[in-house]
Amino acid sequence: MAEKGFTLWFTGLSGAGKTTLARLVETELKTRGHKVEVLDGDVVRTNLSKGLGFSKEDRDTNIRRIGFVCDLLTRNEVVAIAAAISPYREVRDELKAQIGAFVEVYVKCSLDVLIKRDVKGLYKKALTGEVKNFTGLDDPYEEPLNPEIVVETDSQSPLESVAFILRGLEEMALTKAAEAGAYTQEDEEEVRRRLEALGYV
Repeated sequence: MAEKGFTLWFTGLSGAGKTTLARLVETELKTRGHKVEVLDGDVVRTNLSKGLGFSKEDRDTNIRRIGFVCDLLTRNEVVAIAAAISPYREVRDELKAQIGAFVEVYVKCSLDVLIKRDVKGLYKKALTGEVKNFTGLDDPYEEPLNPEIVVETDSQSPLESVAFILRGLEEMALTKAAEAGAYTQEDEEEVRRRLEALGYV
């Protein structure tokens, strides 16, 4: 019997760890027998949303397009994982109502830590005025009011955040618990190597 589809929507500021967590959760859910697809905000912008800018209207259009694909996947028993800043609450809530089986994960990280981390160098460009309309600085980010799951990546390791997300999905009966000892020491070291390569640690 196929596992149920649902949408797991990661929202949060640039550099908070949305894509990293999405990929780690994807791997774990696949080992539990789910069909999974990840829609990463940066990748979608170069394909599905090519040509859109960063006005509020264009941002909303981009998020609605991601949501449309998530809805299709969810209806076909796929776990759709979206990793996108998705700064505006109204559109996220609209997608939640549209899709139904929608789990909002707020990837929370303080601006101070994000500016220090600045993996892509975007905060530096925004602070010097090289990049305009940057979410969290000169463009708003509206925090979720009632997210199903909140992880704090300035105080949790990626694996701690992933474990917390998976426990939440288990409590919602969206996935079955993994066998004991799902993560080995080798897994921990491999994740750390990947994060170092990305500049997160």
